[in-house]
Amino acid sequence: MSKLNWQCLTFHSLTPAQLYGLLQLRSAVFVVEQACIYQDLDDLDQDAMHLVGYLDEQLACYARLIPPGVKYDEPAIGRITSHPSLRRHGYGRAAVKKAIQICQDIWPAAGIRISAQQRLENFYREFSFRPVSAAYLEDGLPHVEMFRPGNE
Repeated sequence: MSKLNWQCLTFHSLTPAQLYGLLQLRSAVFVVEQACIYQDLDDLDQDAMHLVGYLDEQLACYARLIPPGVKYDEPAIGRITSHPSLRRHGYGRAAVKKAIQICQDIWPAAGIRISAQQRLENFYREFSFRPVSAAYLEDGLPHVEMFRPGNE
């Protein structure tokens, strides 16, 4: 895996090109690739931090970090994805690891909550996330809420 250039930016720190790029990637993966018609712009982006991993100039992976009290009592990570043309290089895993690290740096005692597509439950278990809910439908896809304890 080539070295990624990481940036973690608030909504207002994103350049128009960065915002366009991350929204384009999210749409390509979560709407088009997964054939899931839903409203990606959910009013959480403005309060979130946006983790972008670039390979040279190309956006390779992305994750959205939501502060505690916005969606859940704990911080949350979501919209985790890697560019379709760069799959199988470990960039998605790298984005999860980096997102966890940033959450732990900012909110060290807090656990992290995610709403994971159920088909990815074992993937997230690799990062110490454990299911804390029964399966439910979110945007027409089976999901499960998962939690990772903090560094108490």
